[in-house]
Amino acid sequence: MTTEDTRTYDVVVIGAGPVGENVADRTVAAGLSTVIVESELVGGECSYWACEPSKALLRPALLRAEASRVPGLDPAVAGPLDTAAVLAHRDRMSAHWNDEGQVEWLKSAGIELLRGHGRLAGPRRVSVTTPDGSTVLLHARHAVAVCTGSRAALPDDLAGLDALRPWTSREATAAKEAPRRLAVVGAGVVATETATAWQSLGSEVTLVAREDALLSRMEPFAGELVAEQLQKAGVDLRYGTTVRHAERTDGPDSEIRTLLSDGTELLTDALLFATGRAPRTDDIGLDAVGLASGEWLTTDDTLTVTEVRDDWLYAVGDVNRRALFTHQGKYQARIAGAVIAARAQGTPLDTGRWGAHVAAADTAAVPHVVFTDPEVAAVGLTTVEAERTGRRVDVVDYELGNLAGAHQYVPGYRGTARVLIDPERRVIVGATFVGPGVAELLHSATVAITTEAPIDRLWHAVPPFPTISEVWLRILETYRG
Repeated sequence: MTTEDTRTYDVVVIGAGPVGENVADRTVAAGLSTVIVESELVGGECSYWACEPSKALLRPALLRAEASRVPGLDPAVAGPLDTAAVLAHRDRMSAHWNDEGQVEWLKSAGIELLRGHGRLAGPRRVSVTTPDGSTVLLHARHAVAVCTGSRAALPDDLAGLDALRPWTSREATAAKEAPRRLAVVGAGVVATETATAWQSLGSEVTLVAREDALLSRMEPFAGELVAEQLQKAGVDLRYGTTVRHAERTDGPDSEIRTLLSDGTELLTDALLFATGRAPRTDDIGLDAVGLASGEWLTTDDTLTVTEVRDDWLYAVGDVNRRALFTHQGKYQARIAGAVIAARAQGTPLDTGRWGAHVAAADTAAVPHVVFTDPEVAAVGLTTVEAERTGRRVDVVDYELGNLAGAHQYVPGYRGTARVLIDPERRVIVGATFVGPGVAELLHSATVAITTEAPIDRLWHAVPPFPTISEVWLRILETYRG
């Protein structure tokens, strides 16, 4: 028997991942009653199948790689990782896939949780099918925020895909044991991080890349250095090829036979497709408000969906395809929460450059880190993008291995820094660092870009010696000649 009730709130948020949680936190803080709808675990993809578990798998691998190059430590870390211990650590970092802690946080923040599948049912209306089969109709006085995120995109032209039981990023981070042989299809962040993690845990990894390089959206030297270390670790890299056919054999020793477009065949125990993301919008009632089901949602810089009238529908996080990173989605959530609150209170929006109500960083300063060996950290413009858009920049490169701090960090340190400078405004517009430990350099670059600090002012920002951050001084010295 189904029942139906109707409830009214100022704001309805669909999706209780980090993005939805942050939207709700901001609107509640502004005095707006808010309900958040979730069909899976509160905390979302990042907490249970992406950021937290993947970095828990990668940290031991990266730490061992660095320690193996440090005199006095190298013999102590020569043996294999304790796979069981690493997986147990991964489980703890993923809260054992239990969301009780996050549910308690929602309560403490004054956010109401409704478990179930939410679908738009018209302007400012959301219909929720609860786990017991009941229907709850939510009415939003001011705003509905779609924060349903993205999922792994699987190839739609490969026959028998279900029978393969392929891995996506979820299976890659939640696996209970290391597969003896793993094929990774892809050349981006998920592919390279997964190859790094499971190779270090004892799997024989083959990485199959359609492109002729890894991390092709980043500076070329980034993919080159990562590929070099993957090969040294034992990963078999196959460039310029794709999966033509794959099938899983029956029996207790089931394996996957994969035929590649270059005519070679792989025999593996698991096959991971790390070939992009798709929006989780195929069953959220978009047709009820005149939008196409299963499509990315287009927004303006206030995160308001542009194809829906009256400024009540927002799309925040991966679902809008502006910048598919958890930290960037949470940034958007802070902006969207402020926009919703301002409109509800009748306050004018500040939409000027770097204004309080625009997600300006999405187009100018998106920081991202690839946790491979070596790490890759980048923010802002790349030379590839500058060339594509015809933007004039001055390019400054510096070898990180020349720094005293880098030698202290790891003897024989190899890495590269590249900074892009707008020659007219004399401000930094992009930065890429590749090398051990460079993730911690990235925020300084992000601050430099977002504050548009003149390089002549940065000359007075003195880096401590001996640290890798001294690269900022060397870059400025190189640029000044």
